[in-house]
Amino acid sequence: MIDFTDQVVVVTGAGRGLGRLYAIELARRGASVVVNDLGGSMHGDGADAHVADLVADEIAAAGGVAVASHDSVDSPAGGEAIVAAAVERFGRLDAVVSNAGIFNSIAFEEMSADDWRRMLRVHLDGGFYLSQPAYRVMKKQGYGRFVFISSSGGMFGQPLEAHYAAAKAGLVGLSNVIAIEGAPLGVRSNTVLPFGFSRMVTDTVGDPKAIEEAGFLRAIRPELVVPIVVYLASRDCDVTHRNYSACAGRFARVFVGLGQGWLPESGADPAAEDIAAHLAQVSATDPFTVPDSIFEEVFGACDRLGIAM
Repeated sequence: MIDFTDQVVVVTGAGRGLGRLYAIELARRGASVVVNDLGGSMHGDGADAHVADLVADEIAAAGGVAVASHDSVDSPAGGEAIVAAAVERFGRLDAVVSNAGIFNSIAFEEMSADDWRRMLRVHLDGGFYLSQPAYRVMKKQGYGRFVFISSSGGMFGQPLEAHYAAAKAGLVGLSNVIAIEGAPLGVRSNTVLPFGFSRMVTDTVGDPKAIEEAGFLRAIRPELVVPIVVYLASRDCDVTHRNYSACAGRFARVFVGLGQGWLPESGADPAAEDIAAHLAQVSATDPFTVPDSIFEEVFGACDRLGIAM
């Protein structure tokens, strides 16, 4: 059994939906959980401390250990306070599930700068504000796990969600660098792209009753996402720098691959016409590699050119 005894986990956005399920399952497996939630609406309005309190109480009633946190991730002070709640109450911090977020749908041409910044402030900035102080604690411990909740909307695109997609894709970049810098320190970082029935789904679909009758809502039960989040937050997980999709009980790696592409002869200066002539090779996705960093891409190209690095 994957066990979290003597471990401390922060879960943000843990008052409702998927975040609540992550917190409850981690506590059931022995973790002391910081249940963080501002308690605002899905659109980011208002605040309600009872939202986090109720989940912490639910965990305690089941025999687990939890403390509620009501700070928002959207400021450096908020991120610091969430981490401090873990360290001051439990003495350490072993894992962070960065799940807090907001959601709304706006056509790209109608999106205001305020709409854009508000979404990035909660998802992307919030991921940074929380992970940096947590990383410092984990570095001192020589151990830590980050699970950033990203989205297929960011990796593959979703209409009416330019701000949300950009923020969620940004978390992949953040996780990638934490994974590289944290590797020698015992810190692992991965992302999960979940698809589970929540307030986001009901706000997005046109006719919830129709998809419920079709069995779609049962197929995307949020409980089906929990196993991979719990695994990636655990001691048992030694993978890092990866992204995983969780959809309808199917778990799969999501990756950005680099095609072999087209390379002109050594010494030749390619022109736009050469790109047009070789576009099939330039665009081919097979064969491909998955570089572990920007350096692997550069070194690979230089190797094909016979340049020693």
